[in-house]
Amino acid sequence: MAQQITADEIREFAYNHYVFPARNAGLPQVRIRAGDVHDALNLVSLYPAVCGALGADKFQTQYRLRRIGRQGPTSGANVWFTFEIFP
Repeated sequence: MAQQITADEIREFAYNHYVFPARNAGLPQVRIRAGDVHDALNLVSLYPAVCGALGADKFQTQYRLRRIGRQGPTSGANVWFTFEIFP
């Protein structure tokens, strides 16, 4: 059976579990590993979807972020996104 998850759901998860806690703690930046999001959502082989959702301009606009770094392969577990957090 194919997994059903939308990019919006991935972005919302990343916000709730990474960005929101970092913002509440007053941190200026947050770093998110695609594989951690992928695994927490119990996804199988959907790294491109996670990387696409986190790399989208929509994620930055919707949650008041600015991507300041992206390290790792094009897609995969070890892609790291670093965002500056705006209040």
